[in-house]
Amino acid sequence: MSRIGKLPVLIPAGVKVAVAADVFTVEGPKGKLSQSYDPSIEIKVDGNHAVVTRKDDTKQTRSFHGLYRNLLNNMVLGVSSGFTKTLVINGVGYRAEVQGKVLLLNLGYSNDVMAGIPEGLTVTADAAGKITITGARKDQVGEFAAEIRKLRGPEPYKGKGIRYDNEIIRRKVGKSGVK
Repeated sequence: MSRIGKLPVLIPAGVKVAVAADVFTVEGPKGKLSQSYDPSIEIKVDGNHAVVTRKDDTKQTRSFHGLYRNLLNNMVLGVSSGFTKTLVINGVGYRAEVQGKVLLLNLGYSNDVMAGIPEGLTVTADAAGKITITGARKDQVGEFAAEIRKLRGPEPYKGKGIRYDNEIIRRKVGKSGVK
């Protein structure tokens, strides 16, 4: 039995989980999310718990068991409390600002970099160089944060670039420090 898959998903107050033939839908204060699932998996909602079980014991079904349990759990967490990623910009003259549905970044290139903010995400940028990305879908929040970080990754000598707020960059000693 899957260690992750056998754990029940706790459904908080204010969140509704509906299971149809091949789609489960989670609705809460932060939005509505839906996900299709494999027919070899069964999802049962009992009061404030949802239990994911599998019909057979094939290798593919066993891997789906934990996957769909975690997807359902992430959807419940997303519509109830949401997910957040914070990025930090380091560098002289590096800055970010939000203009409507576009994130405008000045990253030391000759032109400013513009990144369109996907539907369902909220992005804020402050003067201290912090970009906060918030949304209901964990994968969408993480993907957009990774795309922004990739525009100017942190470099190890001066620490300039974009990094996650909890990321530690190992600094290297330059040429003059090797003597």
